[in-house]
Amino acid sequence: MAVGASDSASGPNAPVITSDTPETFAWGVLAKRHPALIQQVRDAFPYAPQQHRALDTLLEEITEGVIEPLPTAAHDHSTWTAWGREHFGRSWFDAPFLWAESYFYRKLLQAVGYFDPGPWQGVDPFAPFKQAELRSEELAEELGALDDLAARPRQEQAEALLHASLWGNRADLGFRISAGDAAHSAAVSHLVADDSSLLWSLLTTDEPVTVNVVADNAGRELIPDLVLIDHLLRHRHASTVTLHVKPYPYYVSDAMTADVIDCLRRLLQAQGRAGEIGQRLWQAMSSGQLTVSAHPFFCAPLPYRDMPDDLRAELSNGDLTILKGDLNYRRLVGDQLWEPTISFQDATAYFPGPVAALRTLKSDVITGLREETLAEMEESGQDWRTSGTHAVIQARR
Repeated sequence: MAVGASDSASGPNAPVITSDTPETFAWGVLAKRHPALIQQVRDAFPYAPQQHRALDTLLEEITEGVIEPLPTAAHDHSTWTAWGREHFGRSWFDAPFLWAESYFYRKLLQAVGYFDPGPWQGVDPFAPFKQAELRSEELAEELGALDDLAARPRQEQAEALLHASLWGNRADLGFRISAGDAAHSAAVSHLVADDSSLLWSLLTTDEPVTVNVVADNAGRELIPDLVLIDHLLRHRHASTVTLHVKPYPYYVSDAMTADVIDCLRRLLQAQGRAGEIGQRLWQAMSSGQLTVSAHPFFCAPLPYRDMPDDLRAELSNGDLTILKGDLNYRRLVGDQLWEPTISFQDATAYFPGPVAALRTLKSDVITGLREETLAEMEESGQDWRTSGTHAVIQARR
């Protein structure tokens, strides 16, 4: 894996986001969300005393201590030593937010013994949260809504599935979006940037189209992603799709290969349209029309500008890369305090090939807004950047 500086994508007028200002979103993640997550993980499994001690040590480190390196025996010690050489010995709140968040999850896996030989090796500490979503009544209702959607014209289906993938696990939207209902109107009204026409134009051609989809969360977000992929394959918007996932547990609910399989099995268990989609996707994987990739860089604390050559080559072979979710957006444009009206096209010009972002806003980073949209949002008094109530569909040829 290539090693790069964590702030190498910094622009001259766009400071890298840190967590050192109290009451900001980034500060809240480190000061509140991470300590709470340690407790949730502790409660989710009957971990041994040594794991409880390691979790206690991690909690003390992130709240009162300084950033410590991984144990020398860790399999990726040298990689993280290179990535963290500027940050070890400093407060977690002084490091770049993207780096600190990523390293926290790596240290959490270290504390529970995810990589160490023994009975807990490979046990996903976030699996109970992901599995609960797949068993939920809300998901069953959303899958049932696919039957009604199937009766809609193809263009309405495409729009609905795109928005369902965009909004992820928002149960009030799900697959119920259609051209005439209130959920659709709500979704569109919360889009602060909408390049969906450009996105569909990149998927409409007489030539074979190879699409990369970089996944975000598992569970009720990954299900809509898979349903959208089925639509792309079935209606020849894509001839082949590669679904890029994380190689190990990351950011609580990020999708791994095991989560893809769990979602496919959940679709197969469903009745009606959802079950049919599950069967088609299972066959698509068996035939190679749908493949899964898990490059280690997807768990790196770096922007995509610093991606290694092999991943760059892999993505450049596709006709379009669709990136899902907030973290992928932060890595795509750089986790920086950009002027919101900076061009999305300029911010992503380095990316190998056409790219699109489907992102519900859950952090401060934003690019590509019109002046009038920005003014409206700033005057609204809402926490529109971080509340998950607004979204963007942005694309570049």
